[in-house]
Amino acid sequence: MPKHLKQAVSGIIFCSEKKKVLLIKRRDIPVWVLPGGGVEAQESPEEAVVREVYEETGLSVQIVRKVAEYLPVNKLTQLTHLFECSVVQGNLQTGMETKEIHFFLSSNLPLLPPPYLSWIQDTLSHQKWVIRKKIEGVSYPVLFKLLCLHPILVIRYLLTKMGIHINT
Repeated sequence: MPKHLKQAVSGIIFCSEKKKVLLIKRRDIPVWVLPGGGVEAQESPEEAVVREVYEETGLSVQIVRKVAEYLPVNKLTQLTHLFECSVVQGNLQTGMETKEIHFFLSSNLPLLPPPYLSWIQDTLSHQKWVIRKKIEGVSYPVLFKLLCLHPILVIRYLLTKMGIHINT
């Protein structure tokens, strides 16, 4: 992987029966997502997902398996590594980036922005190999549609892409 390529991680945590999945509601864009974020310089994706999950949930985790590598399709996306994780210790707690944290039944998830639903489905498919495919559902036409339906959320999303974070 070229060092200059921006990368991101997401961690997916299930309850013990794998019927519920942990989601966080972000502060800057108040939508439900999987915990995750950017891979910092000199950090591996594995180190980044453990750090990001801890920062956003208060949970120390270990990686169960790497589920997927999602390839960028436009300037809205970046190479993203998805890891299934299990809780080692800690208590759920919100923080600077997290407004709410909740386990949801995988059969009754809240409205999720693309591509999170497909990533949860990929994890539940239990592939024996790491999935490697393009990020689905994140495109300029979808962004425009969402802008019409949820203008404030999309404007806040675009501001974060420019490095301007509004935490409420």
